[in-house]
Amino acid sequence: MTFTRYAIYFAPPDAAEWAQFANSWLGWDIETGTALAHPVIDGVDVATVTEVPRKYGLHATIKPPFRLRDGQTVEALHDACARVAASQPVVIQGGLTIARLGRFLALRPLGDEAALNALAAACVRELDSFRAPPAQSELDRRRASGLTAQQDANLLQWGYPYVMDAFRFHITLSGKLNKATLTTAEAALQSRLAPLLPQPFQIDDLALVGEAVDGRFHLLHRYALSG
Repeated sequence: MTFTRYAIYFAPPDAAEWAQFANSWLGWDIETGTALAHPVIDGVDVATVTEVPRKYGLHATIKPPFRLRDGQTVEALHDACARVAASQPVVIQGGLTIARLGRFLALRPLGDEAALNALAAACVRELDSFRAPPAQSELDRRRASGLTAQQDANLLQWGYPYVMDAFRFHITLSGKLNKATLTTAEAALQSRLAPLLPQPFQIDDLALVGEAVDGRFHLLHRYALSG
């Protein structure tokens, strides 16, 4: 399979019960590369609620999607991911909770996020030599949403605004919703997903993923955190 972009994710293993529900909620399993049937929930059009994030699968972005720089290879990227993972310790948070991020729904970690932020920063920094610079059209598109000075500096240095000090770990569960849909979808997730969420929540590995030509992301390899 040909991939147009690569990224580093936290991708929950399919064996976890909460991940099984969340995968079906989104309707795409990046580990198996298969579409899934959405759960049937009264009053919630799950397919519409999850249309935007579906192609990315169940994940938290650690290093945002990037095109491979000229002269770099996927094999070298695999080797570099293994080295980074070997230098980083397992991260343990108090748990996960369903949260609103503006008009989006997501899972957010509980507890001090310093170790989690450090893991993300290391991935962004150590793997940046593999990232092709963004085109001017991409810079313009990012800036159109309105960026702070720090976010714009991140965009220029790292190719994405919301990294380093602007990073906020989250597992996206919806697109941007109106107030009524946000309320009903959140209630459904509180009822169906919240009781399954892990406490504590542990990140044991990093996932290298690739974006196929149809825009959907696939898991390529997991690298155990062993630092």
